[in-house]
Parts: sequence; C-alpha cells; structure tokens
Amino acid sequence: MSETEKTDKTCVLLVDDEVNILNSLKRLLLHDKNLKVVTATSGEEGLKLLDELTNVGLIVSDQRMPGMNGAVFLEKAIDKAPDATRIIMTGYADTSAAIDAINKGKAWKYLSKPWDDTELLSSVREGVDRYKIIEENKQLNALVQQQKEELEEWNSNLKNRVLQQTTAIRKKSEEVQAALERVRESDSSIQGMIRALCALVDLRGARASKHAHNVELLAESAAKDLGLDETTTETIRVAALLHDIGEIGIPERLLITAPEVMKSDEFREYSQHPVRAQLLLDHIDELRSVSELIRHHHENMDGTGYPDRLSGDDIPLGSRIIAFADQIDKTAMMCVGDIAEQALTRINSQVGNCLDPALYKVFKKVVRYYYHATTTVDPPKKVEKLMGPDELRPGMVIARNVYSANGRVVFPKAMVLDAIMIASVRGHFGTDPTDTSIYVWE
Repeated sequence: MSETEKTDKTCVLLVDDEVNILNSLKRLLLHDKNLKVVTATSGEEGLKLLDELTNVGLIVSDQRMPGMNGAVFLEKAIDKAPDATRIIMTGYADTSAAIDAINKGKAWKYLSKPWDDTELLSSVREGVDRYKIIEENKQLNALVQQQKEELEEWNSNLKNRVLQQTTAIRKKSEEVQAALERVRESDSSIQGMIRALCALVDLRGARASKHAHNVELLAESAAKDLGLDETTTETIRVAALLHDIGEIGIPERLLITAPEVMKSDEFREYSQHPVRAQLLLDHIDELRSVSELIRHHHENMDGTGYPDRLSGDDIPLGSRIIAFADQIDKTAMMCVGDIAEQALTRINSQVGNCLDPALYKVFKKVVRYYYHATTTVDPPKKVEKLMGPDELRPGMVIARNVYSANGRVVFPKAMVLDAIMIASVRGHFGTDPTDTSIYVWE
C-alpha cells in the first residue's frame, strides 16, 4: 500500500474485550476500501493506539469491558481524537451506561448487540462522513483565515502604495499649478482663447457676429461711463462679446423665434443657453467671472427672468449692463431711419420690469453716440481681392461668406482675420475642400 493510499483512508478504531467480536466487525468493515480498520482489546490499548494513529474518523467501543468501560474510554479519547465520531455498543440494556457514554464520552450513536449488519454499516459510513465534513470545514476555515491574513497584508501594501501615489500626484499637481500660474501671467494666451471662442460665435453667421460685437461696444462704453474700474470693465466687455455662445447647438428655428411665442418645451430648451455658456467657460479659470455675468444676463428686474429668477440688485451689475445692451441692439436691428431714437422709444416698456431703470440715462447717451456714428458716417471704399488660404494675412477682412462643401457658412462676411483665424481657415480648407473662393477686403 502506497503512502498516498494510507493518507487518503479514514481510520476506524474498534475497541472490544472479545476478539471474536472484533474480528467479525473488522471483516464487515473491510469491504469498504476507503477505510483503515484498527482494533484494540481494551480501553487502555485503544488510548495508546490513538497516540500513534492519524486521521481517526470513527471510534466504535464496547461499553462492558473489564477495567476501563466504554464511557470512560470515549471520554478520555476526546483529548486524543476530538473530531472523531464516537459510537458505543453493548449487549446489556443498561440505560445509565448509555447516558454516561453520551454525556461523558460524547457518543454520537448508541448501538446494541447483537447488531444488524446493514444498520452498523450505515452508521459507520454516516459517522465517517460526519468526520469528513468537520475536517473539510476546518480546512475551509483555515483557508479563509489564510486569505484574510493575505488580504490584510495586501491592503496594508495597497495603503502604502496609495500614499506613495498620492505624494507623487500632489507633486505633479504642484507642478501643473506652477505651469498654470505661468500661463496666467501670459495675457496673450487668454486673448487667444477669447478669439477662439469668438470664432465659434462668428460661425453662426454675420448677423450673430455683428450683434455680439455691437453688444460688446455698447456694454463696454456704458461700463466706462459708469466709472467702473479697468478689470471690471474688461470682464463686462468679454462677457458681452460671448453672451450668446451658449446658443451654439440650439436649433436654428428656435433662434429665429421670439421667446414669447415658443412652446413650453421649446422655451425650456432655449432658456438653458446661459447655463450652457457658463458650463463651457467655467473650464477656463480666468473666464469664470465672465461666465457668471453671462449666466444672469436674461434675469429680469421683477424676478420673471431665467435661469435663476433673480431680481433687482441680486442680479450682477455686469449682467444688467449686458441685458440692456442686448435688448437695445436687438431692437435697433428692426429700426430704420433714426435708429437710436426708435430703439430707445421701443425699449421704454421694458425699463423697470425687465431692464434696470438706473442704466437708462447712461445707455441713452451711449446709444445715440454709437448708432449715430454707424448710421451717418459713410464707410471707406473697400477693394475686394481673391485670395488663396496661404495668401491670407492678419488685418484682412472676409468680403463674402465662405461656405463648406455642403453649403454651410463657415466664415462669415466682415470677419476680421488674425493669426488664429487664418490658421482656422487653412485648417478648414485642408479637411473640407470646396470650390468657393476667398474674397477679402484689404
């Protein structure tokens, strides 16, 4: 028999002072090839064997034996084979002996002599199975404990790695912050961002581009007339220039529909454009104060505006200035002749409930100057010239709309070119070739 086979077999210890009974039991159990059967003729001999045997899964002991009886033997056997299943056998109807065997010897089952072979074999197999379950549970518990210890060690190592990575991330963050500080010190980079954002507004067409620049000039002039400091005035100017950037992506049919005639779902979509603008600009730290002014430029003095229903002085002053300039220019677009006076007359009904009445006097002066200048001064003669993308230079002005291959306006008439715009034009013609020529005013 190999060592592996010996190890795999479950040991069954039989104890009885009558050898012929032991032999009968042994012959009966040897039919099970998974069992190793060992016998002892006394409790003392059985205890000695337990010191030497391994994997003892079942102990079957006679109760009536000279010297040490079965109950006492089983009680002492607990210390040597605590997980073994214990069965007591006796030919006498001795109730007290059975009680002792169960209470003191922790006997699992009580069998009487003479025994029934089928019942005995069934009890032996069930007892061995019970022992195996106990052993498997012990192994599983040991495995769980081992895995728990390994997990604790892994967590400890992970904590150390996280601390190391956190330190590295903090260091990297400090480096990034230092780099951002250097970027903040460079005014040209911010101006480049603003020009790029203006280009997005210009892509909506000449009308939208012209409106943005009109509102910019009106708001900036009003801020200066009010005596606001240079930083505040610049914030208002940029916010006015980009005030409609959140309308990008909104269906064109909504942009040409008056809010008061929109359906509820249409107005709900349209009224989110100040919020969309803020979400876009908030990604640029230097433009967060700009984004706040844009968010509130549709609030009304009486609290009926959107998106936050602010009222009165709760609306930022810059937002109130932009709102006034926005309404003035939208109204002026519908006027002919004396545009300034007509625009001022038409918005009178909005002053107080929508527009800040404290700003009316300032805009009355600004509007008359601005629209007077734009409507009475003859523009200089402009010469159109056909150019290729590589011939464009800063300062040139787009003379005719430039269209994409599918007919969409990508660069509107009157757009002033700078280095960033020229790069955008060249990039567009590289990715979306079209036969449309580029006409410019020099």
